[in-house]
Amino acid sequence: MKPARRPASLMRAAAATYAANATVALLSLLNVLVVARALGPTGRGEIAFLIAVAMLSSHLVSLSLQEANANLAASHPELRPGLASNAVIFALALGVVATGAVGGLAELVPALGGEVDRLLLWFALACVPAALLKQYLTLLVQADYAFAVTNAAWVVGPLTTAVCNGLLAVAGELSVESAFGAWAFGQVAGVVLLCAYVARHAGFGRPDAALARRSVAFGAKAHVGRFMEVGNYRADQWLLGSLAGSRELGLYSIAVAWAEALYYLPGVLVLVQRPDLVRAGPREAVRRAFQVCRVGLVLSGTAAVALVLAAPVLCAGVFGQRFAGATDDLRVLAFGALGIVVFELLTNALTAQRKPMLASAAIGVAFVLTATLDLLLIPVYGGLGAAIATTVAYTGGGIAAVLIFDRAMHARISDLAPRRDDLAWLVRKLGLLVTR
Repeated sequence: MKPARRPASLMRAAAATYAANATVALLSLLNVLVVARALGPTGRGEIAFLIAVAMLSSHLVSLSLQEANANLAASHPELRPGLASNAVIFALALGVVATGAVGGLAELVPALGGEVDRLLLWFALACVPAALLKQYLTLLVQADYAFAVTNAAWVVGPLTTAVCNGLLAVAGELSVESAFGAWAFGQVAGVVLLCAYVARHAGFGRPDAALARRSVAFGAKAHVGRFMEVGNYRADQWLLGSLAGSRELGLYSIAVAWAEALYYLPGVLVLVQRPDLVRAGPREAVRRAFQVCRVGLVLSGTAAVALVLAAPVLCAGVFGQRFAGATDDLRVLAFGALGIVVFELLTNALTAQRKPMLASAAIGVAFVLTATLDLLLIPVYGGLGAAIATTVAYTGGGIAAVLIFDRAMHARISDLAPRRDDLAWLVRKLGLLVTR
């Protein structure tokens, strides 16, 4: 099998991926707006809870095999057919495990299931295999630099959901059940696109037990950290829905919907850098990671200031006075922007450089802070407590990531300070993007 062909312009790939993420953000926000105005804070909270349960459950049992797919497929293209078939088997098997385990616990401890209908909760858990396969195949396809395909798979979900919910809302038929069903259908549509690409290119080969063991061995090293990273992002919503109720979660989810704009930039840079960081030597990896990190800090910091100033309009103005309580949540979440950039980019660089345990250590700091502060603050302050926990956790995790990266990669922390030539570099790259 031919090695992956690197794009002529990595900046172009980054811009296209960021555009796809911006489209996803816009469609998701439109979807949140439709649901929030039609169903109010409580209905919006129930849907956010169901999505959090499905996504967090899938990451709980994933064994982080997507990380193994990214590294193995990038460095050994001939393994892709076996990795693809193994991904399907793992997704089905682990999905069944997650459904049984989480559903059983929710029956024993009803608070874990929140205030949602139990049939809906089981339906959310039935979506776990699709969510798992989407994770596995996304990084496998990106190892082939096929960002256009993964971009389409990301966009199709919120596009489908927004169209369905919009039509149902106009017809006066939108409900929690139909809104979550539209989300589930969108996830399956994304999986179909990824499977079609794999089938046409690498193909689905024979299941490979030896390769599966190799994937599990690598993924297990990154899994604790990966799960904790997702826990930092999704666990607060599960806990908030369980401890404070669907209405409080509905308000907080509006703040998160806006704050996610700050998460997309580092997320995109992580994805487009990953194949190059896997192949780079230590010194080159440090240079690439720090340069992109500096640019990310400037851009995210600027966006965070704008978000703080616009918070009242974005919450009460756009969603209505019923959601005015989300304003303070959004402002607090915006302060975590700088920590998120450093945290995401440097832990990704450590994993790409085959140091997943060190990345897990930094992620662990953020996870412990998130879990501890959520349990302490949510019962007292509700959504605002969750926002404080998230911001403090990402800031602490970012500091830990810098210190660990500095020691492990023999980097210099001072090199993270933004430079004038970073802006020139960004302008030059953007100019090349436009002219090519």
